[in-house]
Amino acid sequence: MAATVVRYLRSVGSPTSASPEQETERVDALPRPDLRAVGEDERAPVSPAEFRAVLGNFASGVTVITAPPGEGEDGPAGFACQSFASLSLDPPLVTFMVARTSTTWPRIARAGVFCVNILGADQGELCRSFAVSGADKFAGVAHTPAPGTGSPQLHDVPAWIDCRIHAVHTGGDHLIVVGRVVAMGAAGEGEPLLFHKGRFGRLAD
Repeated sequence: MAATVVRYLRSVGSPTSASPEQETERVDALPRPDLRAVGEDERAPVSPAEFRAVLGNFASGVTVITAPPGEGEDGPAGFACQSFASLSLDPPLVTFMVARTSTTWPRIARAGVFCVNILGADQGELCRSFAVSGADKFAGVAHTPAPGTGSPQLHDVPAWIDCRIHAVHTGGDHLIVVGRVVAMGAAGEGEPLLFHKGRFGRLAD
């Protein structure tokens, strides 16, 4: 797994201490045709609209994935992420999925670390601010460096998980990022922000 991470980080320009053998291997930053589940001459079994509509019935939490600024960068990186989950207890691993076309992901990959900020029920606007592209997402957003990696830990979130990139796998038009947890914390109170059928929601009694 470590070799996979090294290959990917080198493909996006991150310095590593890999062996000469690893230095010659690279992982493409964009999808290749052979990663498609459906050939160009085949009809997709379901349409993108149907796929979104059906999968929208699965309610999930909402997070903001952040990373510290890299060399020459003006500020930290971050994006809103619905596809986050715990993966392993021993060792402690979590995972999130990101589109291979994301402009934020290469910055996180170069950093080699990230912090998962789990959003609370009243943080819908915060989520929206991190869902836009091209804006200063951290403008007016209070945060402090997470203890393990220095990634932005957003203030007032119910919980946060500080991680180092453990592995990166391809999954069609997305990447599956696995992080090894190095620190974490929770406020111990507050309801989560939920996402269901394209709308934010909250728990009800």
